[in-house]
Amino acid sequence: MQRRRAEYFLAGIVSLFAFLAFLPALHNGFVNWDDIDYVTGNPHIRTLNLEFFRWAFLDFYAANWHPLTWMTHAADYAVWGLDPLGHHLSSAIFHAVNAFLVVVLVARLLDAWKRTAIEADRQMFRNGRTGLLAAAVTGLLFSLHPLHVESVAWVSERKDLLCAFFFLPSLLSYMSYGSCKTHREKHYFLSLFFFVLALLSKPMAVSLPVVLLLLDWYPLMRIQTLRTFLSVLVEKIPFAALSLLSSGMTVLAQKSGGALATEEFVPLSARLIAVPYALVEYLRKMILPTDLLPFYAYPRNMSASSLRFIFPILLVAGITLACVVAARRQRLLAAVWCYYVVTLVPVLGIVKVGSQMMADRYTYLPAIGPFLLLGVFAAWISEKLNVPGRRALLFRIGGGAAVALLVASLSYLTIEQTRIWRNSLSLWNFAVEREPEEVSLVYYNRGYAFDELGMTGKAMSDFNRAIALNPSDYRAYIKRGLIFDREGRLDEAISDLDTAVRLKPLSNLAHVSRGILYGKAGLPDKAADDFSKSIEIDQRNFAVYNDRGFSYFLAGKYDLALQDFSRAIELNRDYAFSYLNRGNLYFSMGREGLARSDFQNACRLKNQEGCAALERLSDSAGAPRGK
Repeated sequence: MQRRRAEYFLAGIVSLFAFLAFLPALHNGFVNWDDIDYVTGNPHIRTLNLEFFRWAFLDFYAANWHPLTWMTHAADYAVWGLDPLGHHLSSAIFHAVNAFLVVVLVARLLDAWKRTAIEADRQMFRNGRTGLLAAAVTGLLFSLHPLHVESVAWVSERKDLLCAFFFLPSLLSYMSYGSCKTHREKHYFLSLFFFVLALLSKPMAVSLPVVLLLLDWYPLMRIQTLRTFLSVLVEKIPFAALSLLSSGMTVLAQKSGGALATEEFVPLSARLIAVPYALVEYLRKMILPTDLLPFYAYPRNMSASSLRFIFPILLVAGITLACVVAARRQRLLAAVWCYYVVTLVPVLGIVKVGSQMMADRYTYLPAIGPFLLLGVFAAWISEKLNVPGRRALLFRIGGGAAVALLVASLSYLTIEQTRIWRNSLSLWNFAVEREPEEVSLVYYNRGYAFDELGMTGKAMSDFNRAIALNPSDYRAYIKRGLIFDREGRLDEAISDLDTAVRLKPLSNLAHVSRGILYGKAGLPDKAADDFSKSIEIDQRNFAVYNDRGFSYFLAGKYDLALQDFSRAIELNRDYAFSYLNRGNLYFSMGREGLARSDFQNACRLKNQEGCAALERLSDSAGAPRGK
């Protein structure tokens, strides 16, 4: 009991360090990389009702399927609205809790390893407190390492934190199942339950069944023969089935959003060459956290004969061989290496999603393995230096100073890395300056940031550069087209939107943007066609129903306009423009009582035009407006 209290106290201290290290993130805003799709421009998270839960579980959105992640974003919106401070606060809290869980998990693993070592007459640590030191060092590395800034300081990566929030308890429950003599079924089903929640947060959790097999092999030592292996393998059937189901849903979601890179875009040969490179580079960044970038592009010329890529291939092969040889006497290194590789497999690019070669956020869970080895090494050094006599005090002071230096150094690097994510412009300026390869996405996102700040000339320059680097970047055509529209160059704007639609026929944004331009060009029928296509892609986007209703009104199709305004209100009863537009339509149809009711609702939602319409019901209310 005393050991458990010490364990929880230590985990609480590490958790506090984790929270304090990311307090500067509370000053950060949203960034224009996925935060728009996930939060600021996501109409679905605005209401927590049955329609929202139906969407979260049954629809694909932003090329993803992770219902629990959507729920946390919706909960944050319900509490904080679009104040980024609250969203960042939630992420910092999740990370702090995960740090607590990492310390507890490592302490439990070390307990199991200690029992295994005693049984084999190879005791790991002489001093029981040394294991707690290893858990603390592992927890501090996990909590404070700048490699994890991307997962914590980027609101859209809430899914990383949430996945770990359930992945770690699943491992803890399974440890109890594998080592307890009583209530084993309860721990098994708890592990399965937490695994389901992890999958609903982020599909990267699909590796957990293999991780459980690794725990069975070491340190639980439940796999000794082929027969015992088959026995524990049968236990994993429900976990494996859920992993396959989640993988299938993920592939469908990625295909629906066009996120799966094609063979022509990222050749399989390049992806395979990049696998050992990423494995080694991640390890390098864990030991020496430099050159951390928001986007790691594939080099334009990749060859397995290049020293840059042949060295990682040889190193990965060497580490693997060393683990196999060492496993005969000590399984720890092999277990950690297997965990590291297995948890990275879903994001190593063999099945390619997106255009990045690697990403810091992918290491959030895999890094626990290497950090654990570093923690064990620190504990081993501590024991070697823990000699009786006067020097003991000096060694303790030196050890304490080393830990303090570790905490201070990592905290400083993490705070500096967090500042990069302060806003969109700081993020993409950093990427343009540091990224060795020119990348269309980087210039597109910086152009977007410039555009939001009203720096149209710089925005146009970046969008032109993005298109030059990647003529298939449909989003750059959309944004450039919208700038053309603002400059009164409507024909050029429509031309760019035509290109965007041709490049990405299933782009909701491309169809909506072109529909708005068609409306301005006095082509309401074409506008309605684009809005209809957008609705086919996302049948629950209330704003598009409002836009199509506006187009129908201009075309004199009042009945269809009324249906669309009413559908928009049904989907979101807090969208003021739909009430205003339907009120104006009712007034045009001579139904003043219904118009008054809609204007009252628009005014209640703080729409000034709705309030003004209430005061001038006796006059012409004008035509409906777009969003």
